[in-house]
Amino acid sequence: MKSDMLYRINPKTGDKFSALGFGAMRLPLNADGSINEESASEIVHKLIDAGVNYIDTAYDYHFGESETFLGRALAGGYRDKVFLATKLPSWHVEKTEDMEKILDEQLKRLNTDRIDYYMLIALSESRWEKLFNLGVLDFLAAEKSRGRIRYVGFSFHGTFELFKKIIDSYDWDLCQIQYNYLDEKFQAGSKGLEYAAKKGIGVSVMMPLRGGHLADRMPADIAGIFKESHASRSPADWGYRWVLNHPEVTVVLSGMNTMEQVEANLKTASETAASSMTYKELELIGKVAGELRKRMKIGCSNCGYCLPCPNGVDIPSCFTYYNNSFLFDDYDTANFYYHSMLGAESNGCGAASNCLNCGECLESCPQGIDIPKQLEAVGRYFGDVKKA
Repeated sequence: MKSDMLYRINPKTGDKFSALGFGAMRLPLNADGSINEESASEIVHKLIDAGVNYIDTAYDYHFGESETFLGRALAGGYRDKVFLATKLPSWHVEKTEDMEKILDEQLKRLNTDRIDYYMLIALSESRWEKLFNLGVLDFLAAEKSRGRIRYVGFSFHGTFELFKKIIDSYDWDLCQIQYNYLDEKFQAGSKGLEYAAKKGIGVSVMMPLRGGHLADRMPADIAGIFKESHASRSPADWGYRWVLNHPEVTVVLSGMNTMEQVEANLKTASETAASSMTYKELELIGKVAGELRKRMKIGCSNCGYCLPCPNGVDIPSCFTYYNNSFLFDDYDTANFYYHSMLGAESNGCGAASNCLNCGECLESCPQGIDIPKQLEAVGRYFGDVKKA
């Protein structure tokens, strides 16, 4: 199909990225939880045929199946049409040799001889220190020399101060940050975006809709604020446009899992140039953000990095049902789904009451949530008390 996709240059490498990138973290699923390869392949091929040329995955996405799926989906010439990014997980690295072993496996899974953008995933203070002390920078340089990695970068979940420290520590080609109109001052935030741009480093944006909270599940009264504009746009459209409006952003990742999302996002990405939004439009988004901040109780983005919980708690689902009760003014529905999906009706395997406050999840949470404390609040709210 003919593409009207807009493109942006990675200032560090000169690569021309599609404004919209595909994040292979939330692929369509079968009833048993496995990837629906037919639907997922249709989405990947549709996007590439329409001009999307940046695909992002990671070693653990879909319990390791995202990379192997992409290895098959990008066959038949599609691999050479995209910049392929995947990530090194620090939690699987215990010694220097593990880095090469993991990359070997990723190249086999992805059925390719090189990774275009190899990222260190979800860096926090402890993860960065661990990888740095194990010689990750030497590893990256060596693999670039071998040609198995073209460019290097990192995805980030930490403070701006740590972001600046990491940026200044190496000659990075790309960084990936969480950024949306609720998170301007969160983690790297606007200051990080601007600092990376000042250093001439490309910026990939994840969570542009904050895990779906800025999409069609938005409360009707808040979504109705957008109707004050003459433009007829969905909440998701507004969210993507806000991110794309920033000229410092190189590519915006979306975890599309339906063709409706694909069509809508392609349209948005083909229409939204940098610095194209009006003052009135930005003012309207600011108004929506303010109303949403008043209603969200827990800032979980449903990334799943806190899983698996050693005690079986389905942490993202606990927080989702809790947030939904307040976002949608519907305790009865949220309570029904909480107990039917996580509580007694499902043997209580995912309920908040199973939390033993071990703290294992705390380091993994990109949002810095005090997960055990919030799980206790969820349990009280839904009458799910801890067993004696």
